[in-house]
Amino acid sequence: MNEHFFQCPYCWEDISMLIDTSVRTQKYIEDCEVCCNPIELEVVSEDGEIVGFQAQNIEQ
Repeated sequence: MNEHFFQCPYCWEDISMLIDTSVRTQKYIEDCEVCCNPIELEVVSEDGEIVGFQAQNIEQ
């Protein structure tokens, strides 16, 4: 598990999350811990390191 910091695409607050880097590609939705809006996360890991990360708002 690696800790990764990113900015919420809604409220622009810095968010921290633990990411399981043993999974090569992940795509899921998680709510912002500050503003509670849903964020679509896409993570690509290789050799235990995060090599790609994207956090996007979900148009509602």
